[in-house]
Amino acid sequence: MHNFLSHSLACRALTFVLASVGTLLFWMLDLPLAFLFGPMTFCLVGALLHFPLKGFGQVSIAARTILGVAVGASITPEVIAELPRMALSMTLIPVFIAVIAFVGVPFFRRLWGFDAATAYYAAMPGGLQDMVIFGTEAGGDARALSLVHATRVLIIVTLAPFFLSHFYGSALTNPIGAPVSDLPLHEILIMVAAAVVGWKGGERLGLFGASILGPMIITAALSLAGVIHFRPPAEALLIAQFFIGCGIGIHFLGVTARELTRIVAAGVAYVLVLMVLAAGFTGLVTGLGLGDPVAVFLAFAPAGQAEMTVLAIVTGADLGFVITHHLTRIVIVIVGAPVVAGFIARRRAG
Repeated sequence: MHNFLSHSLACRALTFVLASVGTLLFWMLDLPLAFLFGPMTFCLVGALLHFPLKGFGQVSIAARTILGVAVGASITPEVIAELPRMALSMTLIPVFIAVIAFVGVPFFRRLWGFDAATAYYAAMPGGLQDMVIFGTEAGGDARALSLVHATRVLIIVTLAPFFLSHFYGSALTNPIGAPVSDLPLHEILIMVAAAVVGWKGGERLGLFGASILGPMIITAALSLAGVIHFRPPAEALLIAQFFIGCGIGIHFLGVTARELTRIVAAGVAYVLVLMVLAAGFTGLVTGLGLGDPVAVFLAFAPAGQAEMTVLAIVTGADLGFVITHHLTRIVIVIVGAPVVAGFIARRRAG
């Protein structure tokens, strides 16, 4: 037991050092989102080189609560007043998901030879962990699902800043928050309490995405009640980016050459399909005048909720618009997952 703990601690120490070096290098080179892309890049390379890396477990999950608090603090009475304006674009989310399923399932089934359960859950743009869990319970290949979704998140998170800066003129330099020294101590303590209570309370209630949605719900209520008036300090949001970046890279730990040429290649090809579909819906929503182009782009980008929250903050996009659309997408995908799992099980039994 002692040897196992020592090995685990050594692997996490190596991961932390590698991620820190990546962050420092990206920061010194003045590259965008150094605290996200630095650890993501170095952990990805380390994973592909089969370094003995290890994720940070509950620490990484705790870091995601910071984003939940940031989103909740951005939900003000003004954002609530804007909900009717978002309603029409939100009605396109189910259509968006249906088109993805119609295109994505045959893509994985016929072109790449995935079984029915793996094909469906690989195609669905839900949360990475959620799709792996639901897909495995439905009889899918957990490793394939993990790699496909990790590839999706990795590529979209990497390319999104390029598109935002070159096609939308977004500088990615919006202040992510005030420094901790500028925030009232009592509000910081309230945000910490909201993060912990929301996270653990959400888990106890079985709330999906509890680490983000729990803190978001509690902080939104506090924001609407006028109890808090600030987002989490900039330092906290940088810490969240650091652990999210590590997590994306570490998902490729232990990948084999066969997996690279089949599963990861399938994931890369599918991202191109998703990008075309997302671009079509982004153009439609923007053309109808239903939202600001940058916010619409981020709202329909089929990546992770946490990663798109970070990009929405650094671009100064309408955070309420972005997160509302992502929540709608994730809720529809997750609610539909057990239904599809049952259908697949009945077909297999038949």
